[in-house]
Amino acid sequence: MLCSSALVGCLLLGGASAPAADSVRPDALAWRPGPCLLLDDFVIERSENLARKVTPPARHPVPVVTGAGPDGMGDCCFQPYFTVIRDPATARFRIWYGVPESEIQSHLATMESLDGVAWIRPHRVLADPARIQFGCAIVDRGPGFPRPEERFAYGFFGEHRGRGGLQIAVSPDGLAWKGLDVLLPCTHDITWLGWDPLRRRYIAFVSMIEDGWRRTPYQSVSPDLEHWREPWRAVKPERGEEGKTEFYCMAGAVARGDLLVALVKVLRDDLNAEPGASAKDLGDTQRKFAGIGYTVLAWTRDGETWERDIEPFLDRGEAPGAWDRAMAWGDCQLVAGDETFVYYGGYTRGHKVARFTERQIGLARMPRDRYAARVAGTSLGRLRTRAGVLEAAGLAFNARIRGTMHARIVDAAGNPVEGFDWADGEPIRGDGVALNAAWRKPLAALRGKVVALELTLVDAELWAIEWSGPAGAAR
Repeated sequence: MLCSSALVGCLLLGGASAPAADSVRPDALAWRPGPCLLLDDFVIERSENLARKVTPPARHPVPVVTGAGPDGMGDCCFQPYFTVIRDPATARFRIWYGVPESEIQSHLATMESLDGVAWIRPHRVLADPARIQFGCAIVDRGPGFPRPEERFAYGFFGEHRGRGGLQIAVSPDGLAWKGLDVLLPCTHDITWLGWDPLRRRYIAFVSMIEDGWRRTPYQSVSPDLEHWREPWRAVKPERGEEGKTEFYCMAGAVARGDLLVALVKVLRDDLNAEPGASAKDLGDTQRKFAGIGYTVLAWTRDGETWERDIEPFLDRGEAPGAWDRAMAWGDCQLVAGDETFVYYGGYTRGHKVARFTERQIGLARMPRDRYAARVAGTSLGRLRTRAGVLEAAGLAFNARIRGTMHARIVDAAGNPVEGFDWADGEPIRGDGVALNAAWRKPLAALRGKVVALELTLVDAELWAIEWSGPAGAAR
C-alpha cells in the first residue's frame, strides 16, 4: 500500500508563456541530468499492465559489525544507530557506531574498511564530546569546508542544560570531537542528523512520544546546525498497519535525483519473533521477548512532506534463530559506484533482549537505486511520462529486461517526434543501472523542447529513468 503526499518532483516547474506543442508551456516540467526514480507516480501520466514492486536488497549472510562475544570481546555494537562514509581522499569506508557504558549510555567507536564489508579491527573508542545516551549520525562536510576544524558534524541524543534532545559535536577528522552549545529538544531518545544537498540545509529526525506511548519521527531543518525550525511530524500509521505500530526512527536519507529517500524503522512491540515459542522455550517471560521490527521506504519531493510504503523494504530474517530474526532496522545508505549499500541493525530475539550481545550491524546490497520497480509480465506493458522541457543530452534506463523494452519520444500533444519513433531506435535489453537508449538522431537535438517518453515493456522491471548531460551536470 502506498500513501500519497508528494508536491514537487523529478520534473521541476518551468516557464510562463503558453503555446505551441514544442515550446515551453506554463505548466511545463524539466528533464534534467540525474536519476529519476519511479518510487511513486509523480512523473507517470499513464500506465497499463505494469505493477509497482518493492525490491528488497540482498543481505550479507552474517553481521559485518558484531556485539560483544562470550568473552566480552568482539566489536561491542550496542545500538542500531551508526554512520558509514566513504572517504573521498582514501576511498576507504569509515564506520562510527555506539559501544556501551551502561544500558542508558554509549561511547562512540570507529573502524575502517577497504570494501565496506570486512573491517580493520580492533575498533577504536573515542573520547566523548559530552555524555552520549544513544545515536551516531555523522555528516562529512568535505575537505573544502571553510572551517576545517569543524569538517565533521556528529548528532546524538543527550541532555543539555536539563533538557533531552539532539546534540551536535564537531571534529576536524572524525576522531576528536568538541560539543556545541546546541540542542533540538525531543521527547524520545532517538535522533538522526543529515545533509540535504537539494536544498543545501541540514535535516534532523527526532523522536516524539504521541498518545502516551507511540514513538513517532518528527523532522526539523537548519541552515547552520544552530537555528532549527520547530519540528513537525514526518510519518504516521496508515490504513493496513494494525496493532501497536510505532516508528522508532527515520534515518539514512540520501538524495537521488530530486528525491530524498529515507529508511523508517517500524516497531511492533506487541509481537514476538517466534510467536509459537512458550515462555519456557524462551527462558524468560513471553513479554520480555516481545518486539519485532522491519524497515520501510520513505521519500520526499519537497524536503518537507513524506510519502512511504507500508510493505517492508528490508524485513527481518526468515530463519528461526537468525541473527536478525527479531529486528532488521535500516539506518544508513551509501551509494558506492553502481551499488547502494544499506547498513542495518539486527536483533536475534527481541526489542529489549541481550542488548550488549545481540544487537549487531548487517549489510544489504542492491544495484544502485533499485528501491521499487515497475514490472511488466508476459503481456505488453505501457508507460507514458508527463511532458517536460528537455535539459539533458543522453538517456539510459535502470532496468532488468529479460524480454524487450522499446522507447520513443513524443511531443506535448503525444505526437511522435521525427527521428525518435519506435522504428528509429533499437530494442533495449539486458540488466544494468544505465542501459543506453539511442535513436536515429542525437537526443541533444531536442534540448529545450517539451517532450515525453513512451515505453513498451515485456517481461521487464524498470526502476529509474537516467538522464545524462555534460560532465558534472548530473545531480
